[in-house]
Amino acid sequence: MLIALAILVGAGVIAWAVVRGNAPAVSSDASARSHQLTIMTLFAPAVVAAAQDPSVIATWQPIARAARALFPDEFAVIERASGATFPFSSEMIRQAHARWTTEWLAWERSHDAEFKRRAAAAHPDTTATMTAATRAALDAIENEKLELYQRRYAEYVQVAKALQSLLAE
Repeated sequence: MLIALAILVGAGVIAWAVVRGNAPAVSSDASARSHQLTIMTLFAPAVVAAAQDPSVIATWQPIARAARALFPDEFAVIERASGATFPFSSEMIRQAHARWTTEWLAWERSHDAEFKRRAAAAHPDTTATMTAATRAALDAIENEKLELYQRRYAEYVQVAKALQSLLAE
């Protein structure tokens, strides 16, 4: 949901940029401040969302890069005022990467515990001989555990690499 919102707002930023690029240049301070405020307003949801979900930064950063290329003066003023890269500073990206990793490790631990619990429930008496039905149930639990782990790990690696590459820029 947040990624869809990010893409929609990003498309709005780019559309606004194209429209503004085709309009006559106006160099008044009021117009410049209006552009700066518009840029800040467009990226505010991304900053808020990134505080909840570190993967949002990986989605929004290419949009921010494109907007910065289209409006370098506006971004320069915003960045001077904030003292950091807008909308995501290096420190924000570092914190997001650390949080993403911490959340992954917590998920991994709970995932493992959940499937151990399910396996124990499927075969509660370890002293009893395992039936074919019990073996099939345990195999199904193990397959589900592995499939879920692989999907989640792929997402973790993709976002972690994206955040790491942003730090290298």
